[in-house]
Amino acid sequence: MSDLPSVTGENFQSEVLQGQKPVLVDFWAPWCVPCKMIGPVLEKAAAKLGDRLRVVKLNVEEEKATADSHGVMSIPSLVMFAGGKEVGRIAGFMDEARLSAEIADLLEMAG
Repeated sequence: MSDLPSVTGENFQSEVLQGQKPVLVDFWAPWCVPCKMIGPVLEKAAAKLGDRLRVVKLNVEEEKATADSHGVMSIPSLVMFAGGKEVGRIAGFMDEARLSAEIADLLEMAG
């Protein structure tokens, strides 16, 4: 489905919360059509912003406890973490232009 790296509850701390740069986590599920639709858009964003942002995926079906602990109530949910803390989130499918603008806003908040 996606070439983006996956994270799990086991490596969430090291891969996301302790990341050297902001990390955008795509909380998704295999049965979620909007999740599948946003995948290629996220891949483009990751390619474009790779020097400033890391984009990863977390399957909520396999990692329910991790999704719950971060307050994920609907999918797709994109949550940005910087410095070990959540700096913002984006919910639902959106086109490339809108997603790019939303990510730029989150990166600004991340400092």
